[in-house]
Order: sequence, then structure tokens, then C-alpha cells
Amino acid sequence: MAARVEIDEDNETNKGSMWVLDQKLDQPMDEEAGRLRNMYREKSLGVVYGDLGTSPLYVFYNTFPHGIDDPEDIIGALSLIIYSLTLIPLLKYVFIVCRANDSGQGGTFALYSLLCRHAKVITIPNQHRTDEELTTYSRSTFHEKSFAAKTKRWLEHQTFRKNALLMLVLVGTCMVIGDGILTPAISVLSASGGIKVDHPHMSNGVVVLVAVVILVGLFSLQHYGTDRVGWLFAPIVLLWFLLIGGIGMLNIWKYDSSVLKAFSPVYIYRYFRRGGRDGWTSLGGIMLSITGTEALFADLAHFPVSAIQIAFTVVVFPCLLLAYSGQAAYLMNHQDHVVDAFYRSIPDSIYWPVFIVATAAAIVASQATISATFSIIKQALALGCFPRVKVVHTSKKFLGQIYIPDINWILMILCIAVTAGFKNQSQIGNAYGTAVVIVMLATTLLMTLIMILVWRCHWILVLIFTALSLVVECTYFSAVLFKVDQGGWVPLVIAAAFLVIMYVWHYGTVKRYEFEMHSKVSMAWILGLGPSLGLVRVPGIGLVYTELASGVPHIFSHFITNLPAIHSVVVFVCVKYLPVYTVPEEERFLVKRIGPKNFHMFRCVARYGYKDLHKKDENFEKKLFDSLFLFVRLEAMMEGCSDSDEYSLYGQQTLQSTDGLLNNNGNSTSSNQDLTMSSVDSIVPVKSPLHVNSTVMSSSQMSSHTETDELEFLNSCRDAGVVHILGNTVVRASRGSKFYKKIAIDYIYAFLRKICRENSVIFNVPHESLLNVGQIFYV
Repeated sequence: MAARVEIDEDNETNKGSMWVLDQKLDQPMDEEAGRLRNMYREKSLGVVYGDLGTSPLYVFYNTFPHGIDDPEDIIGALSLIIYSLTLIPLLKYVFIVCRANDSGQGGTFALYSLLCRHAKVITIPNQHRTDEELTTYSRSTFHEKSFAAKTKRWLEHQTFRKNALLMLVLVGTCMVIGDGILTPAISVLSASGGIKVDHPHMSNGVVVLVAVVILVGLFSLQHYGTDRVGWLFAPIVLLWFLLIGGIGMLNIWKYDSSVLKAFSPVYIYRYFRRGGRDGWTSLGGIMLSITGTEALFADLAHFPVSAIQIAFTVVVFPCLLLAYSGQAAYLMNHQDHVVDAFYRSIPDSIYWPVFIVATAAAIVASQATISATFSIIKQALALGCFPRVKVVHTSKKFLGQIYIPDINWILMILCIAVTAGFKNQSQIGNAYGTAVVIVMLATTLLMTLIMILVWRCHWILVLIFTALSLVVECTYFSAVLFKVDQGGWVPLVIAAAFLVIMYVWHYGTVKRYEFEMHSKVSMAWILGLGPSLGLVRVPGIGLVYTELASGVPHIFSHFITNLPAIHSVVVFVCVKYLPVYTVPEEERFLVKRIGPKNFHMFRCVARYGYKDLHKKDENFEKKLFDSLFLFVRLEAMMEGCSDSDEYSLYGQQTLQSTDGLLNNNGNSTSSNQDLTMSSVDSIVPVKSPLHVNSTVMSSSQMSSHTETDELEFLNSCRDAGVVHILGNTVVRASRGSKFYKKIAIDYIYAFLRKICRENSVIFNVPHESLLNVGQIFYV
């Protein structure tokens, strides 16, 4: 076992040290872990391609909702589908966008996290330079005069640009949430429509009722997770692709093989020239052929990019082309069957088996977007952009499988409302297309910055990618705008509601953090109180939770000025999330001493990634104290061994000043305390004390004695009891604020704070050892 130590002279205190506690067990991944990872990849196969694969159920109907006037229009529509699938899912996403993953994590927040590591664009400035030493904190460097460096400075120069970038990410996130509502609605409703083909006299209400029953069952089973049935996903989706590909080949051979001339882009030009505005607006239906592409990127976790590329090019892409070509061949001879072209093109002998597989595939596709919605909300929650909600791990084996009860029921209610309210695929399809194209536009703009800052591509390549992507996607966007009044308004309203919630919550979080930063307690004031802090120090340990990663929070001064006693040991605990997908357990904690030793004050920063779940740390308190004790041992060892050759990297100096100690502003304050401070130039491994040369001077023995005394003191205080002190901060808009700010802070943010989970629940604090300290501040 190796321990890593770093000492940092904190600007807030100018005293003390920040040590990264890094205990690594150099063990290879065992066979069981590898087997479980392979199992998860097999389960994920169905989730990644499920949404994209069910599009043939409804594309042609949404392209020609009023019927087909000219058989040549079928060829033109098929040509548009072929080149849409080629340009967007195949070339853009599978071969370019999927490479922009954050250590295997996909989605808009993963792209944002990459940007936050390469430029200072994060809006909550709680970063510390030791965060960059994490093994998962990978980033590239570039020359100061390069185009990437200029772009970085341009982004960082104004707060408005940082907020605009965040707003772009939030818009994309809200549209993904809209996908989580619309995908189950249109997929399940389209699959259920197969009943009516075999029973033409059945009313549409029965089909809607069947779809609603399936949806209720799907959402009701979410809390069980996909662990038990996940092994079925890949076989179902693979069987589905083989079926639609085989049926497509049969229909091409049986009905009209001339549809293959649609591979010529000439028919796209003829289609628009012949159709005019109607041909242009039909792009909203064509757009549905590439839905699920963003879900493919969002569900990228646990999959190598090469596996995505091979599976898509070898299986998914050819089968989709065959499926659409087969439907087009069937429609050339049966133009009046466009409403349910997919089911009518199925041979009678295998109709019901295909119907069952189609329904199962629709459920898998729905599960893909529901899982993606849970995942992206968890990421937004970690980065302070979503109210605190309950997050449940549904699997003990796989960290990525989560369930969010509140969001699940909201999705179910909205999904049923959309299904029962519209009752047909056309209007839902219009809504679906609007959501998908806006997500793609957001991804394109984020990818432009990724290519500049992360990949450091030449500006000409960036320009080509951005221009081609925007031309195609803006073309689709202009088409879906014509259908806003025909159902396209639904995702806009849903996204607007979630955007208000997310932005107001983030705004309130930032303002609360800024208040904490500006009102933190001066170290001069703390030192002036003396070791007793001007109070009675009672046995026990007080864990003071704060959002500050440095400095003493205002809540502490509020606490000690209103109560006559404080615990013998005070630990300021900061739980913060970093723009990385995970923080390894052995690198989670940063520990620092605040003030002289006889003050017995420490800071502990617990760092998490956006995929990590804090409540999963069932022994969080134990791990925190283990890190604290390790810090005391390492600190004593550094003091005792600093003069030996083996530790020559460490320089030790004793600060004795009759004028006093420096506070966090560099001002002098009266103090008679002598403080020993260590400094180091780099992170180096610290060996066990057993390896230290026995000829080390007697100061080592003295520091060992001091270490033992302090460890015994800490243990006795821990045995006396641990109290968790949390701030219950109320945020209010100042009197001179504008009306929209008062509405946002005093009503929306206050309401969200009231209904969201308490910090004590998030931190898993027992009620009998909880102490809330209230305070009000105005923004």
C-alpha cells in the first residue's frame, strides 16, 4: 500500500497543510469483475440501439400523414431516409461524436464536463488545484498562442459566455427529458397499432388503452431495475433487426426492386421540386428515422467506441436500410396502406410473432430513453443544476443502473397524457421530431468547442464539421417549425418547464455559494478567540457541513455566537462534485488542518464525480475518520523525518512572529502561537514509518509521542459522540430586486427548496445526532 501526500499553503489561512490521502491497493481486476462487466455490456447492447431500431414502425406514416399522391414521392422519401441515416447516425455520431466521450460516458453533460476541465467555464468556482491530480481528471494542454488557447480565453473572459454555454447544455438536457416522455408514447402506441391491422373494426380507443396499460406497467416496474430482465434486451433487439432486415429483403424481391434507385441523391432534388412546401414540411417525418441517435450517445457508458462502430455498420445500418427499402417497395403497390405500412408489409405466416417482438422492442426502446433520462438528471443533480431528489441504485453489481422515483412518476403521468391526449402517431411524431433536432443542434455546438479545446483540431476541420452538421440539422429544424401548432409545441412546453426549474435552482445555488464565499470567517478572528474559541469545549466531534472547499464558513460564526459551547474537535466537511465521471475511492478525501494544533480544527473535502452516488458510501463517517487519523499520522511523520536525507524534498520552517500570524487577506493579527508549517514541491510517496532509518534524531520520537497523544484524543472525542451540524439557509431576494428575480428566488426557488430532499437525508445523517443552524441572506 502506498500513501500519497501533498502539502499546500492555503491562501485562506496561510497556515496548515492540505494532504491528498491516496491509499492504493495494487490489485489486478479479478475474473469475476471482468465477467460482470461483460454481462453488463451484453445487456446494454439492446438499450443502445433499441430506440433507433423501432423508428420503422412510424416513419412513413408521419412522412405522408395525408396519403401518397405520386409513387415517385416514395422513392424521394426513401432517398432522404438513406442519406439522413448515413450523414447523422453513421458519420456524425458513430464515427465522430462517440469519440468525444468522457472516459466512456456520453451525453450533453459529459461533453460539458470535458469542456469544464479544459477551460474555466464552470459557474461554481469550488475547484482546487489538487483536483487536477485525480487519475480520472484527464485533460490536454495547448500552446499559449494557438487557436485553442484564444478560444479558451474568449470563453473565460466574460461570465455571460459561461452562462450561455450552461444554458445550451440545459436546453439539450431538457430536450433529452422530453425524449424520455415522447419515445415511450410513440413507440408503444405504434407497436400496439398492430392489433388494429388484424382487427380493422376495432376502435382507436382500444389501441390507446392497450398502449396506456403497457406504459403503466413499464414505469411501475422501473424500481426493480433492469438487472433481472436486462439479459433479454440484446437478444430481443438483435432478433428485431434481423426480422426487419429479412422482411425488407423479402418485400424488395416480392414487390418492387426498383426502389433501390433511391440510393441516387437525384431523387431528393426531384422530391423537393415536385412537392414544394409540402415536401419540405414532410422532413419532420423523415427526421423520425434518426431518432434514438442521441440516446445512442447518452447510453454509451460501458461500451467501447469500436464495438459501437462495428455493431452499427455491420448489423444496425444495413438492417435499417433494408427495412425502409422493403416498406417503400410494398408502398409502391399499396399506396393506401401508408398508415400502417410496417404491419401490412409483414407476411401473414409470421405476423403475430413479429407483433410480439415489435412490442418487446418498443418496450426496450422506451427503457433506453427512460434510463438515459435518469442518468442525465443524475449528472445535472451532481453539477448543481437540478433540485435534490432521491436516487436509488437498482443493482449491487453495476453502479450505472439507477432509479429516480419522483422523475419516474412525472415521466409516466406526462407520457400517458401525451398518448391519451393526442391518440395518433402523427401529432406525437411532430413533437418527437422537434425534441430530437434541438438536442442534435446543441450537441453540434458543444462538439465544435470539443474539437477546438480537447482534440485541438485545425480550424478548417472544425469549420467543415460545424457547417455540414448545421446545414443538415437546420434544414430539419426549419421543417419541424411548420408543425409547432400540430403537436410540436409539446416538447417546447415540457422543456421550458424543466429549463426554468433547472436554471432557477442553479442560479440559487450559485448565489448561495457566492454568499458563503463573501461572508466566510476571517482566520484572524478565529485565532483571536484562542484554542477554546471563546467557548466551553465539550467532549465530542462536531462535523460542520459546508459548501466551501476552503475557508471557515459563516455558519460557524453564527453557531458559536449563539451557543455557549463547541465540541473539542471541529471538522468542516465539504462534499463537492467535480466535472469527472467518477472519483476513485482511494482518492476521495482531502484533509487539512486549520489553525494551530491545539485548536483541533480540520477540514475534510469529499470529492465525487457525476456518476458517483454519495449515499452509496454506507461507511462515509468511518472513511472520513480513517482519513483524518491517517492525516495526523502522516503529519507527525513528516515533522519527525524532515531532516533526514530520505525526506530531503520536504523543507520545514517554524514561523515565530512577535507581530502575529497572517490571516487570509495577508493582514497581521496578534498571536503568541508558534505554528509549524511544512511545504513540499511535489507529490511523492511516503513510506511506512517502519522503513525510516533508526538513526533519525530524537525529534522523531517526540513527534511520535505527540501523534499518539492526538490520536488518543481524537478517538476519545469520537467515542464521546459525533454531531452533524448542517446549515438551513433561507435565500430571499433583496428589496431592490426586479420583479422577475423576486419571482425566481422568493417563489420558484423557495418552493423547490421546500419540496426537495433535505441535506440530512442526502448525507444519511441520523436524526438523533443532527443539529440545524438557520440563517437568512438576501441576494
